[in-house]
Amino acid sequence: MNMASIDILFIFSVICITAGISKNTFISVECTTGQVGQYGLKSLVECVVRAGSDVQDPKILVVTWKKGPKTLLVFNEDKVKPLPGYSFAEPSWNDTNLNVSLFISNTAVEDEGVYTCMVMTDSGNDEKSISFKVTAKYSMPTVHTVPETLSGSTQSSLICTSKGGYPKGQIRWFDEHDKDWTKSSKMDVNQRESGLFDLSSELTLLPGSIFPKYKCKVFNASGSKEREFTFEVPDVPATGENKGEALGPASKIVAPVVVIGSLIVGLLLVLLWVHRRRSQKARRPSTAPLMGDHDRVPTGDSFIEDGVNQEMDEKSQDCQA
Repeated sequence: MNMASIDILFIFSVICITAGISKNTFISVECTTGQVGQYGLKSLVECVVRAGSDVQDPKILVVTWKKGPKTLLVFNEDKVKPLPGYSFAEPSWNDTNLNVSLFISNTAVEDEGVYTCMVMTDSGNDEKSISFKVTAKYSMPTVHTVPETLSGSTQSSLICTSKGGYPKGQIRWFDEHDKDWTKSSKMDVNQRESGLFDLSSELTLLPGSIFPKYKCKVFNASGSKEREFTFEVPDVPATGENKGEALGPASKIVAPVVVIGSLIVGLLLVLLWVHRRRSQKARRPSTAPLMGDHDRVPTGDSFIEDGVNQEMDEKSQDCQA
């Protein structure tokens, strides 16, 4: 290798090293992590240009915003060329403004994805990629019964619906004691053309196992509860394991009265039985052997009869005298 070749290789190495330092040290693009936009509202994908201590008043030459392979906004040769619905965050943005955040005027589900911001300045260049998520809250759930009137003796269902959420969530069922009954339910999911989800869940109620209250809770994709609705079951005939829990207000009043009345009737029957036993015992004839009339021991009615006969005999003798 001759001297000329060594000189060329040295110059090329210096250029490459200088370019690398310029890209990684003098200028950097920094983006906020974990960015989330609300469906139907305005959103920002936030990125700013940071200049090193050796750089004074850098001038931006090119800015390019992409979502995947799709270009959303380009600044080049002092001109901004955005797609409809996208712009710089600051309306008065110019080539000395280091805030290169992207503004989304009406956030849609399709705006979710990975964005890349590429910046070239007169002092270096850099690029960063950032993940942007979209969320939409589900509507307040509603609950209705099938059939419309619950009998308590046949199988029935509660159906809970919640609409217009994103990402796909889940409906879970709880009774009044917060016991989870979701395993006894079946959930259907419908995704609209807009990307939003509608949820519907059917909870099967078996005869004899109906609780007074059920809670329909809507959870988002991260597992956090968003909405809750409590459904109070109309009074139904109590059968099965929850008889005490399924009694309505009127039943809860009548039941103690019936019990107390039964106790009173039972007590009266016992007293009547005791009275009859005592009466029968008082009228029971003597069991002593009959040895003649003079040996008979008067008891009960016989004693009274003998006394009356004796008195009549004495009156008859007085009359004869």
